[in-house]
Amino acid sequence: MGSDCNSCADTGCAARTRQGNETDKELSDRRQLQQRLCRISRKLLIMSGKGGVGKSTTAVNLALAMAKEGRKVGLLDVDIHGPSVPKMLGLDDYRPEVRDGDGIEPAFCQGVKVMSIGFLLKNSSDAVIWRGSMKHGAIRQFLSEVNWGELDDLIIDCPPGTGDEPLSVVQLVGATAQAVIVTTPQAVALLDVSKSITFCRNLELPIAGIVENMSGFHCPHCQELINLFGTGGGEQLASEMKVPFLGRIPGDPQMVIAGDCGTPLVSLHATAPAAEAFVTIARNLIT
Repeated sequence: MGSDCNSCADTGCAARTRQGNETDKELSDRRQLQQRLCRISRKLLIMSGKGGVGKSTTAVNLALAMAKEGRKVGLLDVDIHGPSVPKMLGLDDYRPEVRDGDGIEPAFCQGVKVMSIGFLLKNSSDAVIWRGSMKHGAIRQFLSEVNWGELDDLIIDCPPGTGDEPLSVVQLVGATAQAVIVTTPQAVALLDVSKSITFCRNLELPIAGIVENMSGFHCPHCQELINLFGTGGGEQLASEMKVPFLGRIPGDPQMVIAGDCGTPLVSLHATAPAAEAFVTIARNLIT
């Protein structure tokens, strides 16, 4: 699967030595996780303090936009109770293979390696009724047993809020992780997003920046920008909280069509203003 930790040149890596009363199994599992993570240059947690702000849409489109820029990209959906990535990428019928020596094979879609709990459900309507420890175990398995290979970026789509899933990811992925926080412009969303920023700071998770989604609406007929939900709130919050502002994405009816048909906007309508905004944000994250 990768290099043996004992032969690794990184003498400072914690996976080289046993920790406290760690059993052989615990040490082996930790090394397996580290061997996967060592081959991924950067992990980006896509977070939001509030549901319904377009976090998964942002994660999917950013992943594809970064792949179009020549990056080796993976997309991990850790929204255990509401996985939407398979639908957005037209992967409802994908079932992962397990290959000896390589682990679980992710889907490969439009240049991006993809893994989701949704691939393991018999039906898309099945409910996952798990407590925190089971969710932590599943996320660990996705990180340590999926054959991600060499990646420049692993985009991790987290569920809304500051609960089990984002906490597990931060604890597992280590120091090379950063957060991308998605919001809409109105005050009620910004209040919850500020909690996500506090979450990141409490866990010493660097914040790559804030994305303002649904920032105005481009009329498909006259091309006028109409501020249905306001605009500028995300940028203002970024300034107040002293974190980078990555850009704003206008609302677009084509976004709904793209998500429902399984072809994200950056591929379906690459010249749409929202698609171009995703590309700009992707470039801001790369540079």
